[in-house]
Amino acid sequence: MEPSGSTHPTPFPYTFPFNPNVSLPSPSPSISPSPSLASTALFCSFLSLLSLLGITGNLYTLVLLLRRRRGKRRHRAGACCCPVRLPVPSCLANASSPSLSPSSSPISASISSSSSSLYLQVLSLALADLLYLFTAPFIVYDSLASGWAFGELGCRLLLSLDLLTMHASIFTLTAMSLDRYRAVARPLHASSSNSSGPLRVGLAWGLALALSLPMMITLHLEDGESQEGQLCVPAWDEQSSKAYLSILFCTSILGPGLAIGALYATLGRLYWVSQTRPAWGSATYPPRAPRPKVLLLILGIVMAFWACFLPFWIWQLLPLYQPDMLRTVPVGTQVTVNRILTGLTYGNSCVNPFFYTLLTGKRRRNRQTLTSANELCRKSSPAQ
Repeated sequence: MEPSGSTHPTPFPYTFPFNPNVSLPSPSPSISPSPSLASTALFCSFLSLLSLLGITGNLYTLVLLLRRRRGKRRHRAGACCCPVRLPVPSCLANASSPSLSPSSSPISASISSSSSSLYLQVLSLALADLLYLFTAPFIVYDSLASGWAFGELGCRLLLSLDLLTMHASIFTLTAMSLDRYRAVARPLHASSSNSSGPLRVGLAWGLALALSLPMMITLHLEDGESQEGQLCVPAWDEQSSKAYLSILFCTSILGPGLAIGALYATLGRLYWVSQTRPAWGSATYPPRAPRPKVLLLILGIVMAFWACFLPFWIWQLLPLYQPDMLRTVPVGTQVTVNRILTGLTYGNSCVNPFFYTLLTGKRRRNRQTLTSANELCRKSSPAQ
């Protein structure tokens, strides 16, 4: 977007219009006012490719999850019950205790509850990615057009959707990390909270909606200068913008980052203890040894989120806290950097389906192992 010689606020029309109150320098012969046509075409082509790949991957994830959920319901009715406290079926290890069943085993119930909660959370993450990726075509069109072409409603919905999906993703990841911790450290408590999975996912989306409402309410259309047409910008002053963005940074990056870091530090300690101490021999149900592969996959999703969104957030906050640093940077360079970081956030939604497939596939193999043990128990049990 080409600035004029005045101090009129100049927003970036890509994803978050979070720089509306920064007075950019007047153009000079040594400063390129806007990126070249080739740069714009490259950005639009790259973003379109990311959108296509991400939508395909997340749709595949959703279909896969729904099919597996239907298959799980079919097998649930005929599943035989046997304890899973040991790596081998308890009916084979102790045939004199046929009354025990996996439904009566707290550890088995914890596994079932944990698996159901995980599938719901992955479903939430894939849905958030899809909603975010569906905004890419509008960003591409807006990069090529001279002004905002989607009306007041599109201005409010499309640009605030970024905030909604970003917060829904990180809140769901925080809930997922908390579930992993509870399943490891408190298996008995986790087995009794199967119904809280949908509640936590609903709470994640509710909080995300509440945090995105100020942006949705304040966004409006303004007439741009010269040939710019209408622009979609938020109606607030510099101090309000700074406060709001600082809160969003804390709720989407800093706060969840500290919470997830503390949970994984505790899980790492539990894993270390499980590997260095003798096996438990008491009759009670102590903390289970964490499964490193499952934890690493969830941690990979979290790290990918931070790697893609943290640079973008730093770029958004930089002109609010250090405005002098950008005054000598050409406007075309600023727009190019903003485009690169925007593409990085969309790239996160393209990488995630890979983690989702591995994560749900790992849980499915665990469940298939349990089902095979149940079948073996049923065949080896005497006829009633």
